[in-house]
Amino acid sequence: MQSGELARLTGVSTDTLRHYERLGLLARPARTAGGYRDYPTASLDRVRLIRRALGAGFSLAELTTILKMRDRGDIPCQKAHAMGQVKLQQITQQIKDLQLMRKQLEGILKDWDAKLSRTRKGEPARLLESLPDNLKRVSLTQRLIKSNQKGKQ
Repeated sequence: MQSGELARLTGVSTDTLRHYERLGLLARPARTAGGYRDYPTASLDRVRLIRRALGAGFSLAELTTILKMRDRGDIPCQKAHAMGQVKLQQITQQIKDLQLMRKQLEGILKDWDAKLSRTRKGEPARLLESLPDNLKRVSLTQRLIKSNQKGKQ
């Protein structure tokens, strides 16, 4: 099966297929006499598996680790399960962080409503200047990076 057909059947681009090859997620296919990639039919299932795992929150790096283990004949089930547990912990923490941010923003908006009601028309209310210094804002990106680093140790 040529790359265009595999890409169409799996909903990814041919560039994505080549990227998966570079990462070792997808075996390099044989070439036709004309130099085109000729993927075995098993590649269809492999790309679909990769897409499902990405949808579940696994990163390409994590999938590379798991699938290379599998390709060597190892059984990566415990590793995949542990990675899934870390992902669940990360999501749980993200939800807590977002709930805190929501509560803070609700309070800020309540204060701003009061401030706006006291501000004369045409005058600035200086809402941003009234933001408290002690906001607890956790960068979700930073938390993910830290959590991923802990999970790799």
